[in-house]
Amino acid sequence: MDENERVLMGERIGILGKGGAGKSTLVVLLACVLRGRGYPVCVLDADSTNIGLHRALGIDRAPVPLMEYFGGMVFSGGQVTCPVDDPAPLAGAELVLDELPRQYVAQTPEGISLLVAGKIAGLGPGAGCDGPVAKIARDLRLRADGKAPVMVVDFKAGFEDSARGVITGLDRAIVVVDPTTASVEMAADLRDMVFQIKAGALPATKHLQSPSLVALADWVFSVQGRSDRAEQGPERRY
Repeated sequence: MDENERVLMGERIGILGKGGAGKSTLVVLLACVLRGRGYPVCVLDADSTNIGLHRALGIDRAPVPLMEYFGGMVFSGGQVTCPVDDPAPLAGAELVLDELPRQYVAQTPEGISLLVAGKIAGLGPGAGCDGPVAKIARDLRLRADGKAPVMVVDFKAGFEDSARGVITGLDRAIVVVDPTTASVEMAADLRDMVFQIKAGALPATKHLQSPSLVALADWVFSVQGRSDRAEQGPERRY
């Protein structure tokens, strides 16, 4: 890999769009191309309902979701909260890929790693909100062999995760568009949200009762795109 191709090293690339537009297909193709060019690549499955990404990558069995590694969803008595209700960064979200227990990582023969943020199937009534999955996708950072791999993130269909702030954790966002009006309109909405965040627009926080949570939510959006976001914050009160 020459110097001109190192520009993507360590970047987090999010794939978004309407259901059925081809997001997962693009994730697989992009991961394969990046790996073929010599990048270390990790795919993060952040779609809480789709169950076929590992097969599309040629992996027989999906790894255990990281939701278990981080302690489970708050709705089931666990530790991972929804970023809308609790914008605080996920504790321990910077991981060394090679040091993760093997059950949480799967790998293709070509060397593409696969992580799964979490799935809501089987959690039972009342535990099906996937906001905690979005928090893992928003905050997870990886290193491998001393270098951060390119992370390609496959998000759930629709606009919801974007509104939860996952874009603030991305270096690049790709919207997959199929030839429908709804798909084009969603792409335009996502583009507008990215522009607003870059311009300093702050999130909706009227539902938050605590001034400290409001400050945290504003901080998360105001430092979007910065690599030092895990080391900065309002007096590190989280």
